[in-house]
Amino acid sequence: MTRTLLKRLALFFPSTFAVVTAVFFLGRALPGDPGEILLGEGAAAEARLEWRRAEGLDLPLHVQYGRFLAGLARLDLGRSLRTGRPVVLELGEALPETLRLGTAALILTVLLAFPLALAAGRGSGWLRAGASAFSSASLALPSFLLGPLLLLALAVETPFFPVSGSDEPGALFLPAVTLAVPSSAFLSRVLAAALREEAGRDYLRAARARGLGALPAFLRHALPNALPAGVTVLGLQAGALLTGAIFTEKIFRWPGLGSLTLSAISGRDYPVVQGAVILFAVVTLSATLLADLAAAALDPRGRDGG
Repeated sequence: MTRTLLKRLALFFPSTFAVVTAVFFLGRALPGDPGEILLGEGAAAEARLEWRRAEGLDLPLHVQYGRFLAGLARLDLGRSLRTGRPVVLELGEALPETLRLGTAALILTVLLAFPLALAAGRGSGWLRAGASAFSSASLALPSFLLGPLLLLALAVETPFFPVSGSDEPGALFLPAVTLAVPSSAFLSRVLAAALREEAGRDYLRAARARGLGALPAFLRHALPNALPAGVTVLGLQAGALLTGAIFTEKIFRWPGLGSLTLSAISGRDYPVVQGAVILFAVVTLSATLLADLAAAALDPRGRDGG
């Protein structure tokens, strides 16, 4: 396990640094002048120049990059160009809402994926076909299309749930389902494939030859051995749920990181965009790291000396 941890950490830190560097330079490559957006198109050139000088945007890129890294080391992501507030505060207010939505979507993903995987990997012919058809249809239906459909069907035509926001009861359900359905379809297919592979192993036939029933042998031996593959994918899905929440939050007007990021992009608010993307990347990489470690702990072949 120690060896696995060191290997994953050796990938974690360079990946994070690469993301930080890419975010900084790609943010500066965005078209448009934030000074013109904030001050208005009619603002004098001298006023825009003075604003850029005050924000340090007139400095060479390598100097801006050095200042950015130094601030990041102190967890100082600068101030929002639009509101003047520290970026850490902007992100700190939006992060709990995104985590709330992402956690609900992750729970729904597991609750949907597990029975689908069992049906596709172990069920009878019609049950397996139905689970596979549902998974294929869900994978072909992206969140930015599923969200408006659910919104139209369950919030507009038949007002069972709120149209937008996060304060009303039931407001969490539609955006969580929007995120969970495609994720659960992908996870169920991976789990089903692992279950079918384990079902043909010699150890399972040996367990049945010793008198263990087909279903107990499957649940006791095949299922635990298939779980590491599902746990690894679940870690990837956890990060994907956060990044996928960008569009889902916009559709449902959910006050989280996704809505904040899109508003910052449209307003050329470089510090907020940088901070949000870095936060997304760190959370995604951390979820992947934890999932890899959990999969290694569940699979004896992934442990040191295994």
